[in-house]
Amino acid sequence: MESTQYIVAIEIGSSKIVGAIAEKSPSGYVQVIHLEEEKFLDCVRWGCIQNVESTKGCINNILKKLENRIDGSIKDAYVGVSGRSVHTEAAEVSRNLDSTRAITDDILDKIVKDSARETIRNYEIIETVPCAYYVDKNETKNPSGQFGSSINIKVNHIVAKPTIKLNLERVMSLGTRVKNYLVTPLVVGEEILNDTELSLGCMLVDIGAETTTVSIYKDGALIYLITLPLGGRNITRDIVNGLAVLEETAERVKKNINNPLDDNVELLNIEDVKSTDAANYIKARTGEIIANINQQIAYAGLTAGDLHKIVLIGGGAQLQGIARRIEDTTKIKVRMGSYPQSLNILDHSINRMEYIQIFSLLAKGAQIIPENQSCVQRHNYEDGPTMTSQPERPERPAQPEKPAEPVDEDDDKKKKKNRGFLWRMRDRMSSLLDENDEA
Repeated sequence: MESTQYIVAIEIGSSKIVGAIAEKSPSGYVQVIHLEEEKFLDCVRWGCIQNVESTKGCINNILKKLENRIDGSIKDAYVGVSGRSVHTEAAEVSRNLDSTRAITDDILDKIVKDSARETIRNYEIIETVPCAYYVDKNETKNPSGQFGSSINIKVNHIVAKPTIKLNLERVMSLGTRVKNYLVTPLVVGEEILNDTELSLGCMLVDIGAETTTVSIYKDGALIYLITLPLGGRNITRDIVNGLAVLEETAERVKKNINNPLDDNVELLNIEDVKSTDAANYIKARTGEIIANINQQIAYAGLTAGDLHKIVLIGGGAQLQGIARRIEDTTKIKVRMGSYPQSLNILDHSINRMEYIQIFSLLAKGAQIIPENQSCVQRHNYEDGPTMTSQPERPERPAQPEKPAEPVDEDDDKKKKKNRGFLWRMRDRMSSLLDENDEA
């Protein structure tokens, strides 16, 4: 019997941990119903878990809050993998084939999976993505169904330090199982980039608090991924150190300055902080971040002309004027990213750019979750006995008739004898009275 499915996802960023639940109807309609987050200071750095116990506590709090909202128990969740060490390693795998047999999807999948068994020093392979296929040295978009004596597949292994996944397993040891690990930047690219961008060439830039992740796509495939240890918090700290203000104040100044990257805009002071001085720090650090983003195009073996679009996401991408500055530097058109179109978000308070990652994980989970499975077990309550307002009284059993007492003949004769004596005395008294009257 078909029923509603619940998808739970957890994403550990560089400034907060976010958990969310989506509801998938039998017709396929997917709606985000609840989202919870926990801010942290030092338990996560550059998107990597530093303090397992503190991170575990944050995730436990999120799961409890979500369970209270849905009146159920979360059994398992899709967990995003990201962080400073996540990047791609290019590889190529070749196989000789039986030319009398057609190449099938199963054969291709097995070759790709076999390639993921190779070891890369100091790193663990999390995901393997095919980039290009060659049958008998001829490049082809879709080798399935073709015949040939050999096949070469160029792949990109998405790798990370072994501690990233190990610590994720440690923090998820509270009873909620990991249904699947999903590479966050890969899933985001699949969910928010359109076919034109993927085909003609696109760079997805996720500017977080302490990291910036750059993913480059060409001809429909991921060809390059890197995580840079730079983000919006670097800008904030520059203001803190340069102007001797608290980090909270520096963050508010950074967010409220009217386009600090435009030299022609007059700036007003905020909270007694000289905005022109703050803007100088913002420009310097932002320029460094953009220069590093731009350099990744060459590292991927491409030029600006090979890319059709740059798509910006992440909390750091909300800095006023940054999209225009990236466009001027790279000479590539820039657009702001939005949440996956396969999701429905009725709560506008959570429809924000900083949650695109968790929304993408939910969308992917909704696609791959098996039928008749759910990440949530709803609580069931049994109904008690039903009482009517005036319960019917049970009928009393009929009382048996009391048997007649037996008549004692001797007693009856005594009664008659005594009654005869009385009657005789009454008659005598009557006659005496009559005699007195006559006299």
